[in-house]
Amino acid sequence: MRKADLNLLVVFDAIMREGSMTQAAEQLAMTQPAVSNAVARMRVVWNDPLFVKRGRGILPTPRAQEMWDRIRLHMDDLREMANPEPFDATSARRSFRIGTNDLCAGMTWRALRRLAELHAPGIDFHSVPNSKATVEELLFNAEVDVVLGCAAPAASARLRERALSESHYVCAMRPDHPLASESLSLDSFAAAEHLRVSPTGDATGMIDEILKTRGRSRRVAMTVNHYAQVAPLLRETSLISTVPFEAVAESVQRDELRAVRLPITIPPIKLSLLWHERSDRDAGQHWLRNQLASVIAESNRCHPVPDGIRATRPDIKDEADTTIKVSVPFA
Repeated sequence: MRKADLNLLVVFDAIMREGSMTQAAEQLAMTQPAVSNAVARMRVVWNDPLFVKRGRGILPTPRAQEMWDRIRLHMDDLREMANPEPFDATSARRSFRIGTNDLCAGMTWRALRRLAELHAPGIDFHSVPNSKATVEELLFNAEVDVVLGCAAPAASARLRERALSESHYVCAMRPDHPLASESLSLDSFAAAEHLRVSPTGDATGMIDEILKTRGRSRRVAMTVNHYAQVAPLLRETSLISTVPFEAVAESVQRDELRAVRLPITIPPIKLSLLWHERSDRDAGQHWLRNQLASVIAESNRCHPVPDGIRATRPDIKDEADTTIKVSVPFA
């Protein structure tokens, strides 16, 4: 299509939306003869009648309908960029889809619902299962508005990232566990029976790789798929578990569990918000990102990681100078 003919798309879109050339002219602040002239040009350029009379109105041809199905979403995007509408959460009616795992959902979902009930009654929040492997796919295909989780893959040039906090690994167990009353040694840690969070049910992972470099191994006596299952199991069994502190923070504060420092060094995981660049100027998504950042900050304030179990060294090596790479929050 010639460059000058791009203006015809605006007229075409208005006619399709209004179902009337007269109403389209009013909506575009054009005269009816001007719209009729534009339609005559469209018919020549696109080699199709495009619109036929139906009573007092018009009916699009199959060719016109096919074209509009392809361009209307793009026209909406252009219209939004040219005339962004303000977002008022108190009156808006909108659904947001958030890619996350159950650990991050546990940190945010109750607070988001309280926010909705108090200040944003028309806003819905929907959780979409997410892993690091699916971040790009979910965002590039617009299946989610944002992803709350680990940092974006290095190759994702079109993704935006906002760092929120750091998540530290701890070893958790019931308060009267034999290992809870002493400084946890590497030998005691390796000899204990472990609970591992594994979405796939795989019994080995990052911790086992670290122990192998130290000439040790462990017994993973049980695996679960979700972090929400960790605290109840630890409270009632002799299992220990290596988890991000957030997974057990509330139970630790209630003295239902104890978290101790690991005998190996695992670097903290960066928790981030990720979104596609197409959403940079979306006022609603900007509001969503700010709310999620605020909720995470409040969660960290209410459940601070005790200094005694926080990873202190900035490098990512264990005591045997073995490089440890942490890619996903599952141990």
